[in-house]
Amino acid sequence: MRRDVIHSLLVANRGEIACRIFRTCRDLGITTVAVYSDADAGALHVREADLAVRLPGAAPADTYLRGDLVVAAALAAGADAVHPGYGFLSENAAFAAAVQDAGLTWVGPPVKAIELMASKTRAKELMGGAGVPLLAPVDPATAGEDDLPLLLKAASGGGGRGMRIVRELVSLPGELLAAAAEAASAFGDGEVFAEPYVERGRHVEVQVMADAYDTVWALGTRDCSLQRRHQKVIEEAPAPGLDEGLRARLHDAAVAAARAVGYRGAGTVEFLVSAEGRPYFLEMNTRLQVEHPVTEAVFGVDLVALQLRVAEGEPLDPVVPAASGHAVEARLYAEDPARDWQPQTGALLTLEVPDAPGLRLDTGYTGGDTIGVHYDPMLAKVIAHAPTRTEAVRLLAGALERARIHGPVTNRELLVRSLRHPDFAAARLDTGFYDRHLADLTAPGAGDPATAALAAALAEAVRATASPGPAPTPTRFGAWRNLPSQPQVKRFRSEPDGTEHEIAYRTPRTGTPEPYDAPGVRVLVAAPDRVTLERDGVTRHFDLARDRDRLHVDTAGASYTFTALPRFTDPATQTDPGSLLAPMPGTVVRLAEGLAPGAPVEAGQPLIWLEAMKMEHRILAPASGTLTALHAAPGHQVEVGALLAVVQEDPDATPVTASAPASVPAPASVPEENA
Repeated sequence: MRRDVIHSLLVANRGEIACRIFRTCRDLGITTVAVYSDADAGALHVREADLAVRLPGAAPADTYLRGDLVVAAALAAGADAVHPGYGFLSENAAFAAAVQDAGLTWVGPPVKAIELMASKTRAKELMGGAGVPLLAPVDPATAGEDDLPLLLKAASGGGGRGMRIVRELVSLPGELLAAAAEAASAFGDGEVFAEPYVERGRHVEVQVMADAYDTVWALGTRDCSLQRRHQKVIEEAPAPGLDEGLRARLHDAAVAAARAVGYRGAGTVEFLVSAEGRPYFLEMNTRLQVEHPVTEAVFGVDLVALQLRVAEGEPLDPVVPAASGHAVEARLYAEDPARDWQPQTGALLTLEVPDAPGLRLDTGYTGGDTIGVHYDPMLAKVIAHAPTRTEAVRLLAGALERARIHGPVTNRELLVRSLRHPDFAAARLDTGFYDRHLADLTAPGAGDPATAALAAALAEAVRATASPGPAPTPTRFGAWRNLPSQPQVKRFRSEPDGTEHEIAYRTPRTGTPEPYDAPGVRVLVAAPDRVTLERDGVTRHFDLARDRDRLHVDTAGASYTFTALPRFTDPATQTDPGSLLAPMPGTVVRLAEGLAPGAPVEAGQPLIWLEAMKMEHRILAPASGTLTALHAAPGHQVEVGALLAVVQEDPDATPVTASAPASVPAPASVPEENA
């Protein structure tokens, strides 16, 4: 077979996956080429690449989804191969063909294999012929009560678009129409199929690697059951709690699936495993997966290096590498799980994860970068590998807890709580985990924000009294004393829950601030960036960082963000009752039909749709009444806090409880992380 030695590789992607592929290329001596949109001009993957080519524009449809521009970029940079990463064009057969037609090496599976697996319905027919276990399809036209519940799914695409659970026959026709419309909008294909919905099923997948010489590896299992909006949050390898018979059946089915389509390279065969332990084929992802690091850790391999090796025409070793230990991965997102998983944007001031044996960080960001509105909100993946599952889970939870992450709200606390949840610890896993536990996982924790706010107030007081020049030397002193000086007050608001803290302190002649009316507290060290307090005999250290009026406080087991507030509220900052404000920067994509000043609205009615970070956010009417002002129009770019509209409440109507705007995946483009 012809050997195509790769000297220069273009990665047709962005963010952490581009950085991860570049890391392997550097180890192998391969020149790296990045592509970037205007929004990504200063991104980490651009900074790390040897060469970079601009794709004019910001939206994915104008940049990373333009296969013609990506191929042209590879030729312009002198690359001799293209790696698609995941998401965007990674499972686009036409793009793979265009790469090869341009004389470039495609680091991916054969075009025919991509085509065969592109449609879930066609893939299921093919897998049935190969003996892979399947859920029997259900004809919606003849479905009866015994077929319920049903799962409606889009034949093309993923990420939860076009997916509906039907539990009553009367709702089936309407859900079919809605699913088909959503699928057509998201993927350009309105085909929808139905199959039995498996309650409390587990999402288990098998990593395969195949060469052109009929060698197919099954590199163990992964459990990816912890998901939100059908997108994975925590993954681990091997999938816990599977008996050897089931593992063997999954491995055999995955190898059969790969052989059925003449597969080459890295791929993943995904299964749904019922509570009774029966596996059913879901789909085959013809690319590298987001969660591939857990398999790399357990098997001691570099899957990207193996992809490159296979693309160059080299064979795999006929013996599958041996597995060792357990690995767990957590996806760190800039999002607020307590507010309907709302994506967050803004400056990422600090991203520091402890470096220790068994820990790995894959990221496309560093401190100082900006999280924009155009792409997926995943900041990083943190991976832990240890001899046992218990040790790996503990290592990962501890690393996330000690990480310093300053900037937009993240899901870090949710990840830590998930890893330490009794059901997760006992490997009681299924895709309904967050449906059942989200309220508890996002409830106020057992931390001590009041003491953290006290530390912030003392640090701010020290900073305010410090003279210009070098940072002052930390002041050490004992218990505070009652002094005649009058107490001063600082006010802080906790983010993102909005709780306010009012801290009283006084500054004696020594210039060192002391807490006022805080029995049991001793201040041991006070400096602008570090405060050490002893409370009820326990000493705690608080590290502080600032960004304008926000203070980030890190201490053992907890991190806090406070916004400094003026002592008295400025009336000019108040908004009129019924004001609808943009929850984040984004684009107005549509308005409710007939929406105009003077129009009547109902409580909870969706009025305005914003699109940001691949999510569509509905702005709801807070009460029944009349729309008195409308400042939004389709196509408008708005900043966070922008006034979109005003609803004057009908005094006889009952207002709805204030809540976060509802969010659903946007139909704008292929998700960057769609596994």
